[in-house]
Amino acid sequence: MQDYETVIGLEVHAQLKTASKLFCSCPAVFGAAPNEQVCEVCSGMPGALPRLNEKAVELAVKAGLALNCTINNYSLFSRKNYFYPDLPDGYQTSQFVPPVCENGYLNITLRGQSRRIGITRIHMENDAGKCVHVQDATLVDLNRAGTPLIEIVSEPDLRSAEEAAEFMRQIHAILVSIGATDGNMEEGSLRCDANVSLRPLGSQVFGTRTETKNINSFRNVQKAVEYEIARQRACLEDGESIVQETRLFDAARQLTQAMRSKENAHDYRYFPNPDLPPVLVAPEKVEQWRKELPELPAPRARRFVEKFGLAEDEAASLVSDKSAADYFEAAVALFPQGRRIAALMQTELLRECEAAGICAAAAKLGPADLAELAAMIDKGTISVRTAHEIFPELFARGGSPQDFVSERGLSQISDSGELEAAVDATLAENPAEVEAYRGGKSKLLSFFVGKVMGKTAGKANPALVNEMLRSKLG
Repeated sequence: MQDYETVIGLEVHAQLKTASKLFCSCPAVFGAAPNEQVCEVCSGMPGALPRLNEKAVELAVKAGLALNCTINNYSLFSRKNYFYPDLPDGYQTSQFVPPVCENGYLNITLRGQSRRIGITRIHMENDAGKCVHVQDATLVDLNRAGTPLIEIVSEPDLRSAEEAAEFMRQIHAILVSIGATDGNMEEGSLRCDANVSLRPLGSQVFGTRTETKNINSFRNVQKAVEYEIARQRACLEDGESIVQETRLFDAARQLTQAMRSKENAHDYRYFPNPDLPPVLVAPEKVEQWRKELPELPAPRARRFVEKFGLAEDEAASLVSDKSAADYFEAAVALFPQGRRIAALMQTELLRECEAAGICAAAAKLGPADLAELAAMIDKGTISVRTAHEIFPELFARGGSPQDFVSERGLSQISDSGELEAAVDATLAENPAEVEAYRGGKSKLLSFFVGKVMGKTAGKANPALVNEMLRSKLG
């Protein structure tokens, strides 16, 4: 059987985090009643003239800087001509040649291996509206029409579905960290189109590609690409030709379906938009925006490893969510043991946040509270097990863990006299096990610890209990 190489390129669409739309002053917020955020410009009324949103240009340039792009001081908006019911102008205002940013790259790391993925271009464009399909009709909501987007087009450098998903994750982390987008994929703030083709292993000629549109989660990126790779391989092995087409991913059935034949650039009949002048960005403005960029996720992860002793995967997990990374830094400033804070966040806090559908910044249990909980574990006031048991309630109510533990009488017993009495009683009640332990069955130590914990209602300091048992058992 023929061996094939997978060739993947992603087109990532990100809604820019601006107060208003790209070419008018209508609000660019999610969730309003249909067609409430619409004016003559974004509804495509004849004679209405667009006016460019400067904040959108700033965020597009900052995205380019964060992705190592060349920033073009001169760029153009063009009309990209195609018809769709929710595209009121009958064309999309987009950038073709030259775009605002081009020739960048992003380094991704999987299983310790780093690969550089080229960024062909980043261009600005306005979003379309939304078709709402009901039982016997299709309704059009134009609230989203005109929302500012950037499209980040990668080189065809990705070679697996896993790499594609990781590329998407890192793009998401970077854009959110610089404030370019809110990154809410469920609301459509970030989505991507995946271009997939196969070619014989060793060939330099690209195969026929398909484009799977509007994938809106990291998991679905991986699943859609995996399905398309398997589908194309089966076609080629059966002697069939791949059809260049646009496809949709059905997340419920985990498969892609043909939607329409795939257009090429000349099919859109691009030409400069006569209603918009060229976009001119002064070099000094670019440098000002460069200086305003925050620390990006990759260097932040390296700092977490070097300064706080985190494992690389721990650091990467934290910086993938800006809210979580900021929370971690605030907590570790109050209790400077990064491993303990990171462990509590990953095993407890972030799990509860995901279940509640909120980010770390929105949690009632703030960084100071988590730092206090970490300090209590470190001092032996409570055990890790007790912290785990009480965490859901702590998370739900917020406030001081010390007060909560005091109210419930959950403090660990660290008094040596009280612990010694419980240890002596346990050994006296289990002479056969004592003899077996002294005969070489050292695993029985956990048996004795469990008995002591039972006598103290789980409040005994386990470290002291272990030390005391080892001493008395010889």
